[in-house]
Amino acid sequence: MISWNVNGLRACVNKGFFEFLEAESPDIIALQETKMQPEQAVFPLPDYHIFWNSAEKKGYSGTAIFCKNEPMRVSLGLGNEPFDHEGRVITLEYANFFFVNVYTPNSQDELKRLDFRMDWEDVFFEYLKKLEEKKPIIVCGDMNVAHKEIDLKNPKTNRRNPGFTDEERGKMSRLLDSGVCDSFRHFYPDLDGAYSWWSYRFSARQKDIGWRIDYFLVSECIKGRMLDAIIYKNVMGSDHCPVGLILEDEWN
Repeated sequence: MISWNVNGLRACVNKGFFEFLEAESPDIIALQETKMQPEQAVFPLPDYHIFWNSAEKKGYSGTAIFCKNEPMRVSLGLGNEPFDHEGRVITLEYANFFFVNVYTPNSQDELKRLDFRMDWEDVFFEYLKKLEEKKPIIVCGDMNVAHKEIDLKNPKTNRRNPGFTDEERGKMSRLLDSGVCDSFRHFYPDLDGAYSWWSYRFSARQKDIGWRIDYFLVSECIKGRMLDAIIYKNVMGSDHCPVGLILEDEWN
């Protein structure tokens, strides 16, 4: 399973998206910040079922999932009116789990959208907990928060910046404390330099001044079925790189 904030899917297609997809051939690839409507491009991928949740505002936000195994059900959004205009959530239901693709709102410069973000976090948390009452969850996407100081290059100078406020980190802590596992830190608890996003400014990627804000989170009962978590740090095409989760083949 792979998750990738492509920062504009049509642009990413011209920067190696299909080549990466062919090389990795994931069972599921979840995309964030697609910035497009489905009718704006053709994706000749006969091995994949494709599901879109585009923002009402064109050229903004949006999510998509390409999956090889057809899900039992697909739902778009959170079922909560204020939060379902920006195409930020797609949920697939399979026999053994729910797969949730999320693009969490950014708190924006000067934390202009922090209050909206906090309300979103509460609604999303309740949404996940309700799903988990039925079966385990696998949640992936750009969650727009570096949880711990190890998850970004310069924690001291980024305090109170979007993605590293106490409020945002606290919401992630609540989710993880509720019985959800950060797959990457499960395998690599002390690994420095494990970043998935770099600013386009100041040659940040060349200098590896990054943040880990893209995740695969799983219900605790799935932990024993995980084989590895991956950050594809050398894959270009976006200001984010893809992240992945490998599960036992026989469990789907």
